[in-house]
Amino acid sequence: MDEEYDVIVLGTGLKECILSGLLSVDGLKVLHMDKNDYYGGESTSLNLNQLWKRFKGSDKPPEELGSSKAYNVDMMPKFTMANGELVRILIHTDVTKYLNFKVVDGSFVYNKGKIYKVPATDVEALKSPLMGLFEKRRARKFFIYVQDFEENDPKSHEGLDLNKVTAREIISKYGLEDDTVDFIGHALALHSDDSYLDQPAKEFVKRMKLYAESLARFQGGSPYIYPMYGLGELPQAFARLSAVYGGTYMLNKPDCKVEFDSNGTVVGVTSEGETAKCKKVVCAPSYVPDKIKKVGRVARAICIMSHPIPDTNDSHSAQVILPQKQLGRKSDMYLFCCSYAHNVAPKGKYIAFVSAEAETDNPQEELKPGIQLLGPAEEIFFDIYDRYVPTNDSSADNCFISTSYDPSTHFESTVKDVLETYTKITGKVLDLSVDLNAASAETEQ
Repeated sequence: MDEEYDVIVLGTGLKECILSGLLSVDGLKVLHMDKNDYYGGESTSLNLNQLWKRFKGSDKPPEELGSSKAYNVDMMPKFTMANGELVRILIHTDVTKYLNFKVVDGSFVYNKGKIYKVPATDVEALKSPLMGLFEKRRARKFFIYVQDFEENDPKSHEGLDLNKVTAREIISKYGLEDDTVDFIGHALALHSDDSYLDQPAKEFVKRMKLYAESLARFQGGSPYIYPMYGLGELPQAFARLSAVYGGTYMLNKPDCKVEFDSNGTVVGVTSEGETAKCKKVVCAPSYVPDKIKKVGRVARAICIMSHPIPDTNDSHSAQVILPQKQLGRKSDMYLFCCSYAHNVAPKGKYIAFVSAEAETDNPQEELKPGIQLLGPAEEIFFDIYDRYVPTNDSSADNCFISTSYDPSTHFESTVKDVLETYTKITGKVLDLSVDLNAASAETEQ
């Protein structure tokens, strides 16, 4: 441990593993440590015995749930947009060779007490029961505008400067009703609350385009893909990448302490009496409790079921977004479902998650509207965790702390945090102009 490194990474959560992989590929000397004896940190996957031990205190689950080893239950369940930033990073680093993806069957939205498929194109808009006849025509026009929009082609902008015009203004130009705006903003553009409406519309339109292009990519029932055997494969794949490029890994290193000099700048990390010197530290919030602040709590229910989520066309894997307005909340609620089709449970079993930002002192009660949509569950585990953000100035102390995972069931915000941190550490923007055809995913037969 007495060597000097360019960067020491603490924690093997997905964010830390992606950064460690990217920095190793850049030729930096990286040491990666974790206080746990397993990969994944907060974003690990558990088998049934581990799940039982964590939430019930014993490792003897009922036999009728099947083999413990057949379960890979993600603690941070998130789907990946087929053309999103995470897939671009996987291709950029060639990590795709370590993973097998499969397309997620369905993408749905909750509206007035029912679950609907999310229409994402002008053709789907005309078929969707979410809208009446005249609204379908208006939505179709808006979808065509979005599909034709090209940032570098002013003709496609229809005289609107999307750096100045807000999302609310562009929506009112097309005369869309509130319920339509609800599913477009939350289930297509994946905004977690309504604050986007008063921001410049460019981001909103780009997110809608990403959804439609991802949907077209594999011709599946959704724009999302998900790895076989669950997300626990992802941190390990990036860890493997880092090792290929000379990164050093040490698990089970207790009491990792970040050391600072008299000016408050990072100089190294101490564990078990040994100090490794470094110029920069990347870490999960739990490693530096005095440089973070709590900004919220995420509540979730983990359910084991023997059926798909009702009204999702018998989807073996699906996401349902419950926009804030539909539930009278300040932020969205998310349903995530996966099953034996992705090898995360034994044959015939489904794992469903309901997650949301806790807005009251009774988060279990808050999750009820989502849990009720699932139908009968054999087991339900409740979990709540605090969400932290860094309070330090990383340009002054060279300590780069990730933010906690949000309740969303897709990776867009997670990867944004990773790319921003990468730029802060290296001073450059990661070039993600890759050939997207290099990634493949199976579709449900």
